[in-house]
Amino acid sequence: MKGDDNRAAGNSLVAVSATPPDRSAGVPPAVAGASRPRFGEVKIRDRGRFPHWEKESATYFITFRLADSLPKSVLDQIESEREAIVKTANQLHRALSPDERRKIQRLSSPIIEKYLDSGAGACHLRNPAIAEDVAATLRHFDDRRYRLFAWCVMPNHVHVVVQLLPGQELAEVIHSWKSFSAKQANTVLGRQGSFWQREYYDHLIRNEGELERSIRYVAENPEKANLKDWKWVWVCGRDAPTTAAEDGGATKPTAS
Repeated sequence: MKGDDNRAAGNSLVAVSATPPDRSAGVPPAVAGASRPRFGEVKIRDRGRFPHWEKESATYFITFRLADSLPKSVLDQIESEREAIVKTANQLHRALSPDERRKIQRLSSPIIEKYLDSGAGACHLRNPAIAEDVAATLRHFDDRRYRLFAWCVMPNHVHVVVQLLPGQELAEVIHSWKSFSAKQANTVLGRQGSFWQREYYDHLIRNEGELERSIRYVAENPEKANLKDWKWVWVCGRDAPTTAAEDGGATKPTAS
């Protein structure tokens, strides 16, 4: 499928979702019994315009969204602001500083959050069959390629907190999720074309506090977006409604 089959490792970071807020609430129940992230060697890989920090066996907060979830005017605004920051760094012949990285996240987060949680676009993930296929795709390699801490399939985007197992590459894992689920969704909808936005947002979780805040953010996102009795949210260690994906009602992705 055009756009979705491109390897994420070769993509530029164009659209992001909100970084989990620094909340001071107590530790969510899921974290108490969850495995802690391991902090190994950091490496940098190039994903187009922005160098990207990555750790083997690390834990990430990830967001990927539907292709039509943001209007072009919003994307153009974010891209213009980011290009200005990157241009300055390039003119000085240096990499982006930590402050510049944070500024890039902050300048776009409120805009992205507003549109995603307002239900922009066709919101194909409201379709129960499609939402369950996405849930099944996330679960399929759990404890084999990665360990899931939390996930939420929202109407037009998906949040995941996940720890990669040794030898797994973040870009490869996300590509697998998007490629398989896009094919399934287009079959259900009887359509062709890009289903997911090519780009995705990932935040490397560096400590236990960030892990707790990320899990809490994912768990609370449906309520924050005023979704009543939303079924497609799961947190490790908590009871969750059984979906067709758990009952084997959805086709499982094959290993790639």
